[in-house]
Amino acid sequence: MRRPLIAGNWKMYNNVSETLVFFDNFIKLVENLEGVEVAIFPPFTSLWEAAKKTAGTKIKIGAQNVHWEEKGAFTGEISPNMLKEIPCEYVIIGHSERRQYFAESDETVNKKVRAVLKHGIKPVICVGENLKEREENLTLKVVLPQVRKALADVELLSGEEIVFAYEPIWAIGTGKVATPEDAQEVIKNIRKEIETLYNKNIAENVRILYGGSVKPDNIKALMQERDIDGVLVGGASVDPQSFYKICAYKEQGVE
Repeated sequence: MRRPLIAGNWKMYNNVSETLVFFDNFIKLVENLEGVEVAIFPPFTSLWEAAKKTAGTKIKIGAQNVHWEEKGAFTGEISPNMLKEIPCEYVIIGHSERRQYFAESDETVNKKVRAVLKHGIKPVICVGENLKEREENLTLKVVLPQVRKALADVELLSGEEIVFAYEPIWAIGTGKVATPEDAQEVIKNIRKEIETLYNKNIAENVRILYGGSVKPDNIKALMQERDIDGVLVGGASVDPQSFYKICAYKEQGVE
């Protein structure tokens, strides 16, 4: 049984002092929460304080990006070793904003996935289509090649080493949300693709999240779908009360 993962991507929000205030409130809210895994992805400048603040709690910390090299003359970049030292358990790779604004490609996504796995860091690999591709019924023709290229030459022992996040680009920060049925259909096909690349057991162990304007009022419907194993939350994760309501979806009647 895959354990649901509720992940909060803060993007370029919350400086160090705001991060500390967030956790002062959020840790108390989730301390008795059962049955889900909670991970938060602060900006690089807040990672160290976030990790210290959440030490000994159930909350996992992740980074929003990483470079594939161990060290070197790569001004402004952060290596897997540096993330491991913090420590970060997760790192987001290939987010649509990284692809759109910072020239992230399927090839660099694959390099980063292979690099972080060597250090025992779990990649949250983002895939998704834009609105034009959606309207032209090209979703699977866009998303499944992204899955294949991300996993090129990647050896998986159980499938638990990685996480995928299906993020329809047209739903990120727009208020638009893929229907639970549409999200389920794409995520089901991602799982089938992983089975083709590896085997059924590995495919069944990989957690696949949905991301795109997730809020407290739509989390329950999303989590009722068989293949949706959690969510990657953007704006709603910056506020502790809002994010807690998403994390506590089971207490709202969803099993």
